[in-house]
Amino acid sequence: MTDKDIDVKKPKRKVDVCGYPLSIFFIVVNEFCERFSYYGMRAVLVLYFRYFLKWDDDLSTSIYHTFIALCYLTPILGAIVADSWLGKFKTIVYLSIVYTVGQVVMAVSAIHDITDTDRDGTPDNMTFHVAMSMVGLFLIALGTGGIKPCVAAFGGDQFEDHQEKQRSTFFSIFYLSINAGSLLSTVITPILRGQECGIHSQQKCYPLAFGVPAALMVVALIVFIMGSGMYNKTAPKGNIMLEVCKCIGVRV
Repeated sequence: MTDKDIDVKKPKRKVDVCGYPLSIFFIVVNEFCERFSYYGMRAVLVLYFRYFLKWDDDLSTSIYHTFIALCYLTPILGAIVADSWLGKFKTIVYLSIVYTVGQVVMAVSAIHDITDTDRDGTPDNMTFHVAMSMVGLFLIALGTGGIKPCVAAFGGDQFEDHQEKQRSTFFSIFYLSINAGSLLSTVITPILRGQECGIHSQQKCYPLAFGVPAALMVVALIVFIMGSGMYNKTAPKGNIMLEVCKCIGVRV
Protein backbone atom coordinates (compact mmCIF):
# COMPACT_ATOMS: atom_id res chain seq x y z
CA MET A 1 0.00 0.00 0.00
CA THR A 2 1.41 3.38 -1.01
CA ASP A 3 1.31 6.69 0.91
CA LYS A 4 -1.25 7.91 -1.59
CA ASP A 5 -3.53 4.99 -0.77
CA ILE A 6 -3.26 5.86 2.91
CA ASP A 7 -4.21 9.48 2.23
CA VAL A 8 -7.40 8.70 0.33
CA LYS A 9 -8.83 6.00 2.54
CA LYS A 10 -11.74 6.68 4.87
CA PRO A 11 -11.21 6.78 8.63
CA LYS A 12 -10.77 3.38 10.28
CA ARG A 13 -13.61 4.02 12.68
CA LYS A 14 -16.39 6.46 11.95
CA VAL A 15 -17.64 7.74 15.30
CA ASP A 16 -20.43 10.32 15.54
CA VAL A 17 -21.50 12.22 18.64
CA CYS A 18 -24.90 13.95 18.37
CA GLY A 19 -24.58 13.83 14.59
CA TYR A 20 -21.05 15.29 14.53
CA PRO A 21 -17.88 13.35 13.65
CA LEU A 22 -15.83 12.84 16.80
CA SER A 23 -12.73 13.71 14.78
CA ILE A 24 -13.63 17.40 14.79
CA PHE A 25 -13.06 17.50 18.55
CA PHE A 26 -9.35 16.93 17.98
CA ILE A 27 -9.26 19.61 15.29
CA VAL A 28 -11.00 22.24 17.46
CA VAL A 29 -8.73 21.56 20.45
CA ASN A 30 -5.70 21.66 18.17
CA GLU A 31 -6.74 25.04 16.80
CA PHE A 32 -7.39 26.49 20.28
CA CYS A 33 -3.93 25.44 21.50
CA GLU A 34 -2.20 26.61 18.32
CA ARG A 35 -3.79 30.05 18.44
CA PHE A 36 -2.95 30.36 22.15
CA SER A 37 0.63 29.46 21.27
CA TYR A 38 0.94 31.97 18.43
CA TYR A 39 -0.77 34.97 20.00
CA GLY A 40 0.77 34.28 23.39
CA MET A 41 4.28 34.39 21.94
CA ARG A 42 3.44 37.45 19.87
CA ALA A 43 2.01 39.35 22.83
CA VAL A 44 5.43 39.76 24.47
CA LEU A 45 7.63 39.67 21.37
CA VAL A 46 8.33 43.41 21.10
CA LEU A 47 9.03 43.58 24.83
CA TYR A 48 11.51 40.75 24.37
CA PHE A 49 13.24 42.63 21.58
CA ARG A 50 13.39 45.86 23.58
CA TYR A 51 14.28 44.72 27.07
CA PHE A 52 16.04 41.38 26.59
CA LEU A 53 17.84 41.77 23.27
CA LYS A 54 18.25 45.52 23.94
CA TRP A 55 17.17 46.60 20.47
CA ASP A 56 15.90 50.11 19.86
CA ASP A 57 12.30 50.90 18.92
CA ASP A 58 12.96 51.09 15.18
CA LEU A 59 14.72 47.73 14.91
CA SER A 60 12.22 46.03 17.22
CA THR A 61 9.30 47.33 15.17
CA SER A 62 10.94 46.37 11.86
CA ILE A 63 11.71 42.80 12.92
CA TYR A 64 8.27 42.39 14.48
CA HIS A 65 6.41 43.45 11.34
CA THR A 66 8.73 41.42 9.13
CA PHE A 67 7.82 38.37 11.21
CA ILE A 68 4.08 39.12 10.93
CA ALA A 69 4.38 39.64 7.17
CA LEU A 70 6.17 36.29 6.83
CA CYS A 71 3.39 34.59 8.82
CA TYR A 72 0.88 35.84 6.23
CA LEU A 73 3.09 34.98 3.26
CA THR A 74 3.85 31.34 4.10
CA PRO A 75 0.18 30.19 3.80
CA ILE A 76 0.75 30.29 0.04
CA LEU A 77 3.54 27.75 0.45
CA GLY A 78 1.43 25.63 2.81
CA ALA A 79 -1.47 25.56 0.36
CA ILE A 80 0.77 24.52 -2.53
CA VAL A 81 2.42 21.74 -0.51
CA ALA A 82 -0.92 20.42 0.77
CA ASP A 83 -2.78 20.54 -2.54
CA SER A 84 0.04 19.35 -4.79
CA TRP A 85 2.13 16.98 -2.71
CA LEU A 86 1.49 15.93 0.90
CA GLY A 87 -2.23 16.45 1.43
CA LYS A 88 -3.72 18.42 4.32
CA PHE A 89 -3.12 15.89 7.09
CA LYS A 90 0.58 15.35 6.49
CA THR A 91 1.16 19.05 5.86
CA ILE A 92 -0.44 19.93 9.20
CA VAL A 93 1.58 17.30 11.07
CA TYR A 94 4.96 18.04 9.49
CA LEU A 95 4.67 21.82 9.71
CA SER A 96 3.29 21.59 13.26
CA ILE A 97 6.51 19.79 14.19
CA VAL A 98 8.48 22.65 12.63
CA TYR A 99 6.23 25.10 14.48
CA THR A 100 6.77 23.32 17.81
CA VAL A 101 10.54 23.28 17.37
CA GLY A 102 10.43 27.02 16.64
CA GLN A 103 8.50 27.73 19.84
CA VAL A 104 10.93 25.65 21.89
CA VAL A 105 13.89 27.46 20.32
CA MET A 106 12.31 30.81 21.20
CA ALA A 107 11.83 29.72 24.81
CA VAL A 108 15.46 28.57 25.04
CA SER A 109 16.71 31.81 23.46
CA ALA A 110 15.11 33.76 26.32
CA ILE A 111 17.05 31.95 29.10
CA HIS A 112 19.65 34.55 30.07
CA ASP A 113 21.51 32.15 32.38
CA ILE A 114 22.70 30.10 29.37
CA THR A 115 25.40 32.65 28.50
CA ASP A 116 25.63 34.50 31.81
CA THR A 117 28.98 32.99 32.76
CA ASP A 118 29.97 35.73 35.19
CA ARG A 119 26.55 35.62 36.87
CA ASP A 120 26.00 39.37 36.75
CA GLY A 121 22.47 39.08 35.33
CA THR A 122 23.49 40.06 31.79
CA PRO A 123 24.02 37.54 28.95
CA ASP A 124 27.65 37.52 27.86
CA ASN A 125 26.96 36.27 24.34
CA MET A 126 24.00 38.21 22.96
CA THR A 127 24.76 36.95 19.45
CA PHE A 128 23.69 33.48 20.57
CA HIS A 129 20.33 34.77 21.84
CA VAL A 130 19.72 36.85 18.71
CA ALA A 131 20.58 33.94 16.40
CA MET A 132 18.36 31.54 18.34
CA SER A 133 15.51 34.07 18.30
CA MET A 134 15.72 34.59 14.54
CA VAL A 135 15.82 30.85 13.87
CA GLY A 136 12.86 30.33 16.19
CA LEU A 137 10.80 33.10 14.59
CA PHE A 138 11.50 31.80 11.09
CA LEU A 139 10.38 28.28 12.05
CA ILE A 140 7.27 29.66 13.76
CA ALA A 141 6.38 31.76 10.72
CA LEU A 142 6.84 28.74 8.45
CA GLY A 143 4.76 26.53 10.72
CA THR A 144 1.86 28.82 11.61
CA GLY A 145 1.55 30.11 8.06
CA GLY A 146 1.94 26.69 6.50
CA ILE A 147 -0.89 25.10 8.46
CA LYS A 148 -3.19 28.13 8.27
CA PRO A 149 -4.87 27.23 4.93
CA CYS A 150 -5.12 23.54 5.86
CA VAL A 151 -6.76 23.17 9.29
CA ALA A 152 -10.18 24.69 8.58
CA ALA A 153 -10.42 22.93 5.22
CA PHE A 154 -9.37 19.64 6.80
CA GLY A 155 -12.13 20.07 9.38
CA GLY A 156 -14.65 20.55 6.60
CA ASP A 157 -13.47 17.32 4.98
CA GLN A 158 -14.67 15.34 8.01
CA PHE A 159 -18.36 15.84 7.16
CA GLU A 160 -20.51 13.92 4.72
CA ASP A 161 -22.66 15.63 2.09
CA HIS A 162 -25.82 15.29 4.22
CA GLN A 163 -24.20 17.06 7.20
CA GLU A 164 -24.40 20.62 5.91
CA LYS A 165 -25.93 21.94 9.12
CA GLN A 166 -23.31 20.24 11.28
CA ARG A 167 -20.53 21.53 9.02
CA SER A 168 -21.82 25.09 9.40
CA THR A 169 -21.94 24.72 13.18
CA PHE A 170 -18.43 23.29 13.18
CA PHE A 171 -17.00 26.38 11.49
CA SER A 172 -18.72 28.60 14.06
CA ILE A 173 -17.17 26.57 16.89
CA PHE A 174 -13.85 26.47 15.07
CA TYR A 175 -13.60 30.25 14.80
CA LEU A 176 -14.81 30.59 18.38
CA SER A 177 -11.86 28.44 19.46
CA ILE A 178 -9.54 30.72 17.49
CA ASN A 179 -10.80 33.83 19.26
CA ALA A 180 -10.89 32.13 22.66
CA GLY A 181 -7.28 30.99 22.34
CA SER A 182 -6.19 34.42 21.15
CA LEU A 183 -8.02 36.25 23.94
CA LEU A 184 -6.76 34.05 26.76
CA SER A 185 -3.17 34.07 25.53
CA THR A 186 -2.97 37.86 25.22
CA VAL A 187 -4.14 38.14 28.83
CA ILE A 188 -2.16 35.28 30.38
CA THR A 189 1.21 35.57 28.61
CA PRO A 190 2.03 39.14 29.73
CA ILE A 191 1.21 38.05 33.29
CA LEU A 192 3.68 35.17 32.94
CA ARG A 193 6.28 37.55 31.55
CA GLY A 194 5.78 39.80 34.59
CA GLN A 195 6.97 37.06 36.94
CA GLU A 196 10.64 36.91 37.93
CA CYS A 197 12.77 33.85 37.35
CA GLY A 198 16.37 32.80 36.86
CA ILE A 199 19.12 30.69 38.39
CA HIS A 200 21.82 33.28 39.05
CA SER A 201 19.67 36.43 38.95
CA GLN A 202 15.96 37.17 38.99
CA GLN A 203 14.63 38.89 35.86
CA LYS A 204 11.40 39.20 33.88
CA CYS A 205 10.45 35.65 32.98
CA TYR A 206 10.55 35.53 29.18
CA PRO A 207 11.37 31.79 29.25
CA LEU A 208 8.03 31.19 30.97
CA ALA A 209 6.19 33.58 28.65
CA PHE A 210 7.55 31.71 25.62
CA GLY A 211 7.64 28.30 27.30
CA VAL A 212 3.89 28.08 27.98
CA PRO A 213 3.02 28.77 24.30
CA ALA A 214 5.62 26.15 23.34
CA ALA A 215 3.96 23.65 25.69
CA LEU A 216 0.54 24.45 24.20
CA MET A 217 1.93 23.81 20.73
CA VAL A 218 3.19 20.42 21.88
CA VAL A 219 -0.31 19.67 23.18
CA ALA A 220 -1.83 20.84 19.88
CA LEU A 221 0.40 18.47 17.93
CA ILE A 222 -0.25 15.49 20.20
CA VAL A 223 -4.03 16.03 20.21
CA PHE A 224 -4.14 16.31 16.43
CA ILE A 225 -2.13 13.11 15.92
CA MET A 226 -4.32 11.25 18.46
CA GLY A 227 -7.30 11.64 16.14
CA SER A 228 -5.44 10.26 13.12
CA GLY A 229 -7.42 7.01 12.94
CA MET A 230 -10.74 8.89 12.81
CA TYR A 231 -9.91 11.42 10.09
CA ASN A 232 -11.17 11.40 6.55
CA LYS A 233 -7.96 12.10 4.61
CA THR A 234 -8.35 13.23 1.03
CA ALA A 235 -5.61 12.91 -1.58
CA PRO A 236 -3.90 15.98 -3.10
CA LYS A 237 -5.80 17.13 -6.18
CA GLY A 238 -3.39 19.70 -7.59
CA ASN A 239 -2.98 23.37 -6.75
CA ILE A 240 -5.00 25.88 -8.70
CA MET A 241 -2.26 28.51 -8.38
CA LEU A 242 0.22 26.27 -10.16
CA GLU A 243 -2.34 25.55 -12.87
CA VAL A 244 -2.88 29.28 -13.38
CA CYS A 245 0.88 29.85 -13.62
CA LYS A 246 1.14 27.08 -16.20
CA CYS A 247 -1.66 28.65 -18.24
CA ILE A 248 0.04 32.04 -18.09
CA GLY A 249 3.31 30.44 -19.18
CA VAL A 250 1.65 28.80 -22.17
CA ARG A 251 -0.04 32.06 -23.20
CA VAL A 252 3.25 33.96 -22.95
